[in-house]
Amino acid sequence: KMEAPAAFVASPQPEAASAAVVLPERLQRREAERQQGVERQRQKKEAQVVKEERSEFFVAAFAREREAVEALLAAGPLEEAAARLQGLQKLLTESVRFLAPYEVRQGQEAVARLQGDLAARRQQLQPKKKFAFRALKKEAPPGTERRPAEPARPAAAAAAAATPGPGPAEGESGGPPLCGFSRAEDEELELGPAELLQRDVVLSELRGCRVRLRGNANTLRVRDCRGCTVLCGPVSTSVLVDGCSDCLLVLACQQLRTHRTRDSRFYVQVTSRAVIEGCTNVSFAPYTWSYPGMEGDFESSGLDRNRNNWRLVDDFDWLATDKPSPNWSLIPEQERISCWD
Repeated sequence: KMEAPAAFVASPQPEAASAAVVLPERLQRREAERQQGVERQRQKKEAQVVKEERSEFFVAAFAREREAVEALLAAGPLEEAAARLQGLQKLLTESVRFLAPYEVRQGQEAVARLQGDLAARRQQLQPKKKFAFRALKKEAPPGTERRPAEPARPAAAAAAAATPGPGPAEGESGGPPLCGFSRAEDEELELGPAELLQRDVVLSELRGCRVRLRGNANTLRVRDCRGCTVLCGPVSTSVLVDGCSDCLLVLACQQLRTHRTRDSRFYVQVTSRAVIEGCTNVSFAPYTWSYPGMEGDFESSGLDRNRNNWRLVDDFDWLATDKPSPNWSLIPEQERISCWD
């Protein structure tokens, strides 16, 4: 009986054994990478589903609360309407991180409209009073003869509206503001806590003025101002800055919206994300102003001092997500102002 040739019973060569081991390892790596890719896609899909569900929940909850506020403004107690409106603002603020920009904008516009309606209703129910706040005039040098008054445009003025009604819409000139200053040049202007408490304030057409608002206002609108410094205490709801240039604004509020503004710096304490539109060369830093009694004003405003989104800015003119907007920046720490007086 013949034996099998030795060539058929010999052990595998080392090279063949190594290839037999390496090939499964490569396959295992590829399979692991494939599984990781599948897991990433699953997580991404789940995150998208959660985001959509949150967005749907927000839309339904926001619509429900908005209708409740509208009903209270029409027939219910205004204090309850104000409390529900603050809850509506809080819902929007806490939902910004998962909402689309257009949803944020719609929510902000709805809140701003309701704030205007609330201010109008309060004004309608108030007994009519005549009051005015005068600007602090610079004293004339000794020996200077006083000139008679000229029928030119009025200096800085803050007066109650002649007839009750809703506040002017964004971008409209409207009538005289309930509280504020208008058409002043190179003046020191100031309002205190008693004048500001939960009032709507308008600053318009100021040139080279320094404005101090020490107290808790309800809303603030700054329109068509040039080369001004505005130092403002806590505002319970929203601040709108529109059509300004070369200004320095120090603001604390729930919501900050800035339109058509250029070459301006903002020092802000804001609980939601700031919004800019049609703006160029605007920059941001944290709020640093202080004055005696400020802590009490913050308490009455309802603002959370521990929550400040000063560095979170949404530019509605810049839709790219992979590149920062060229229209705004953060003020370098070494260039920030810390002492204002």
